Amino acid sequence: MKKIILTLVTVLTATVSTAALAWPKSFVNADGSTTIIPAKPVRVLSTSVSITGTLLAIDAPLIASATDITGGFFGQWQSVANQRSVNKLWPAGSVDIESAYIEQPDLIVVSTSGADSALNQVKELRSIAPTIIVDYSTQSWQELAKQLGDALGREKHVEDIVAEFDQLVADAKGQLNLPDGRANLISYHGPGVTNAVAQSEGAHALLLSALGFELESPDHSWHTGPVFHSDFVLVNYEKLTQLKAETSFLLEASDERAQSLMSDAVLKNLPSVKNQQVYGLGENTFRVDLYSSRDIIKNMLARFGS
Repeated sequence: MKKIILTLVTVLTATVSTAALAWPKSFVNADGSTTIIPAKPVRVLSTSVSITGTLLAIDAPLIASATDITGGFFGQWQSVANQRSVNKLWPAGSVDIESAYIEQPDLIVVSTSGADSALNQVKELRSIAPTIIVDYSTQSWQELAKQLGDALGREKHVEDIVAEFDQLVADAKGQLNLPDGRANLISYHGPGVTNAVAQSEGAHALLLSALGFELESPDHSWHTGPVFHSDFVLVNYEKLTQLKAETSFLLEASDERAQSLMSDAVLKNLPSVKNQQVYGLGENTFRVDLYSSRDIIKNMLARFGS
């Protein structure tokens, strides 16, 4: 009996010692800098609503998050955030350092780009807690999850979540009977304003590619505006007439709203319009995370399932 007890004590001691040796941890940020995380985080603050969905998906100890520009959370995961009592901070683009300080986080997460980026406030944020910088625009949510899991010491948990999702994608792909030709993804707003077309390396395109679609990527020379984005090319409305894909998906749109593009006289010669193959990707698809990805897959199966 004493031998058994001694063995259990030895195993438990070794396990605790191994866990302790994981900290402090060095995290390489998206800008090439390094953040030292002294201990396993238990109070995480997200300055980017675009990243918050992935933090929730991996069960991060999230205490507070910035919101979208309207002061709300994204529809695909707002109920999860409410259930976990995640506090709302500032709207995107209006960083409030004092409110971050009040939350007393032990890890702060910042995005490199987007309207919700707090990159310009990193110095002030690092005076509150260790701050890491990630880029969600050029990778899948799964890769982002792995980075965050590393920072949080939740690598195995993230591996399991990602593996389960990847199996969901593989199963769905096997059930889809996709239309012939290529597809494109458009953030459609009509004439007189800037529209956007997804690039093949962005998170939205990566998910559609994983489901079996061949994506049409826009010409980079179409870009308009001062900032070039890695996931979408911002284009003048007239450039949409040059798209060639046989199928189009509209970002943040239902199939009913997709009819607005179908009825656009300027775009009547698009191959996807002629084919009557313009679809809404889903109303809560502005950002790709576990929750919106599940919705997209569900919609694809309902539309193209064999």
